[in-house]
Amino acid sequence: MDTTAISPLTPLGIIPDLKNATSVPFNETACENWKEIHHLVFHVANICFAAGLVIPTTLNLHMIFLRGLLSIGCALFIIWATLYRCALDIMIWNSVFLVVNLLHFIYLVYKRRPIKIEKELSSLYKRMFEPLHVPPELFQRLTGQFCNIQTLKAGQAYAAEDKTSVDDRLSILLKGKMKVSYRGHFLHNIYPCAFIDSPEFRSTQMNRGEKFQVTIIADDNCKFLCWSRERLTYFLETEPFLYEIFKYLIGKDITNKLYSLNDPTLNDKASKKIDRQPSLCSQLSVMQMRNSMASTSDSEDGLQMFLRGTSSSSSLLTGPAEQLP
Repeated sequence: MDTTAISPLTPLGIIPDLKNATSVPFNETACENWKEIHHLVFHVANICFAAGLVIPTTLNLHMIFLRGLLSIGCALFIIWATLYRCALDIMIWNSVFLVVNLLHFIYLVYKRRPIKIEKELSSLYKRMFEPLHVPPELFQRLTGQFCNIQTLKAGQAYAAEDKTSVDDRLSILLKGKMKVSYRGHFLHNIYPCAFIDSPEFRSTQMNRGEKFQVTIIADDNCKFLCWSRERLTYFLETEPFLYEIFKYLIGKDITNKLYSLNDPTLNDKASKKIDRQPSLCSQLSVMQMRNSMASTSDSEDGLQMFLRGTSSSSSLLTGPAEQLP
């Protein structure tokens, strides 16, 4: 009689059927009969996935294309799983992936939407901020929260010498022309797309409570963009890139005003060419400003001394000229 050895792990009373047991060799594949090729929709979906993954990152809109192709691939997978495979789990998973990719796609397209800049500010953006690669949305934030557009009629004063405080605002002229004078002596003009009070803003960043040392009067009907100084300073502290842009623009504007002190007849068109064609007199002015600022312990006091000294020298030069026949 044949006897069968019972394993210690085999429950009592249960004898395994070894006659009908079949063993699978390790070297034999488990997929002996391959199924038919899936429907064309399945392959098109995978082509979309592959195309989205090989898009180079150097392409400007690569993330939008990636999310779009992934969304199309997920939608095709849903169609394939519903109509040709009848697989509920595949349909559910791809529905989740489709929603996620669509949300990303919509967000990326929204970020790429064209930013509409107000007509009054478009020339300011194109002339001052766009060449420095300031994004339109950042410029819109700068000009849309804590500033307003104000107007002055011809003859009205923007600032009065020794009366108007310099702590309240910073402005850029949008339209018209302003005249700057010191103790009744004409210094220079201010044209559109130029700061009105950049020297005062720069020289009083550390010292508050000071007054304007010059008088600024509207020569024409003027329109200017005015920021609240405190809110602008706080905003620039949260935007390091824009903070550096403002430092450059204000420094450049002060330099242009120094050029104008040496040539009071300088017009708006000529002022645009100053950076490319600086005159010898302008170079001496910048050198004089640097020397005067370096010779004092406080650079801001040096700037004020230079402005006062230049205005006095300009008045002395105009006096003898008026006496000539």
